[in-house]
Amino acid sequence: MSSEIISSDAVNHWDQQSDIVVIGFGAAGSCASIEARNAGSSVLVLERSSGIGGTTSLATGHFYLGGGTRVQKANGIEDTADEMFKYLMANTPEPEEDKIRAYADDSVMHFDWLLEHGVPFNDGYYRQKHFEQPTDECLIWSGNEKAWPYSQKAKPAPRGHKVEHPGSGGGAIVMQRLGETAEKAGVDFQFDAKVTALVQASDGQIIGVRYKHFGEEKWVKANKAVVIAAGGFSLNKDMVQQHCPNLAAENVWVQGTNNDDGSGIQLGVAAGGQAIHMSQIFLTAPFYPPESLLKAILVNKHGKRFINEDSYHSRTASACIDQPDGIAYLICDNATFGRPELGLQELIDAWETVEEMEKDLDLPEGALQNTLADYNQHAANGEDPEQHKYSDWIQPLTEPPYAALQCSFKKSNYTGFALGGLKVSKDAEVIDANGQVVKGLYAAGACASNIAQDGTGYSSGTCLGEATYFGRRAGRHANDLSIH
Repeated sequence: MSSEIISSDAVNHWDQQSDIVVIGFGAAGSCASIEARNAGSSVLVLERSSGIGGTTSLATGHFYLGGGTRVQKANGIEDTADEMFKYLMANTPEPEEDKIRAYADDSVMHFDWLLEHGVPFNDGYYRQKHFEQPTDECLIWSGNEKAWPYSQKAKPAPRGHKVEHPGSGGGAIVMQRLGETAEKAGVDFQFDAKVTALVQASDGQIIGVRYKHFGEEKWVKANKAVVIAAGGFSLNKDMVQQHCPNLAAENVWVQGTNNDDGSGIQLGVAAGGQAIHMSQIFLTAPFYPPESLLKAILVNKHGKRFINEDSYHSRTASACIDQPDGIAYLICDNATFGRPELGLQELIDAWETVEEMEKDLDLPEGALQNTLADYNQHAANGEDPEQHKYSDWIQPLTEPPYAALQCSFKKSNYTGFALGGLKVSKDAEVIDANGQVVKGLYAAGACASNIAQDGTGYSSGTCLGEATYFGRRAGRHANDLSIH
């Protein structure tokens, strides 16, 4: 697969033209299209598949939003844009303050915009700890808000807003509704269209694209701009092996569609853009529910704890992978034992004594016994001075038999996707190696890097939240460009 940049001098004719050309119609592409069209620009969407959807259609349908949304207020949740901003800043490895500030400040407005454009949310509040609520309730604690150390840096509040739909499958509803909205607004579509090149004018502005439609080559003039919203690179084996080989492991189920092949990123790079955070991935293996397993403890090959077990599941998974030799075990007793709902971690065995378990797991003599004794001593008082687990999940592990669940990276199962993408401005403009804007070129969604930069700081809903928000910014900003 290759992507090209072609001089406009080499284009003999244009088959079509539109003010704005949007490559891909997932969460980002749909919102960019709607905003640009509503602002007065003509919009042509070039979508590789035979219909709308993108990877968004596979998502559960969470949006990370806060600052006092209708749903938060309906459930008595006090939240402000400032607290949301502080939380996201603390969770992002290399935070771009202007983006996070804008996202937090506009969060309530963005929630209202989604509602107005057909995305359904009810006022339900799912209070249990779950990787995705099985009900149609909207609000959930979807990140590390209550987990140390983030709970010390920002006032905790639940900000995961799931589409009104039982369990998973909400992403398909999002795309159905946004697709209907785009069609009513007058957005034009060309399906089965694979973009293979960008066209650049002599002054450096991107002014069009070349695409293939059932083997026939077509040229489209973009009078104002091109928006790349073509997804990530999770299904490109060569790019994954080069940038984030853990995602290529046999025990990892990669989320995405065949169109997540990095072509959008490669188009941006061909035009002079930068690809950043390419080594970062969202990799997870939720061991809860049942919630009782949050009261267990995670230990490494040295029999030592290494994280507060009530952390968001991708933070916990990242910590497991980072342990020596990737070895991690979840240790529980009879009172806390349960079978993980997703079944990604197998039961190794059960033992009547901690000493027997320690020996069979080949841990250093006395290490697990000391770890558990120290944990139990403090847990009896509802405390965890070592890892600072939240009090709701602290309980002494004293009731035999004791069990160990396999959480080691190469011996249990994980799921995930790549997070890197094109460097972009707050308004989704593609940025080159010199820090300058590539004129007329925008990127949003999984092919751009914004807030979701790694699995440790991820919160469910960040990807859909930022894709739709920065997609909207791309559409509005592109509309304001002068006709080329």
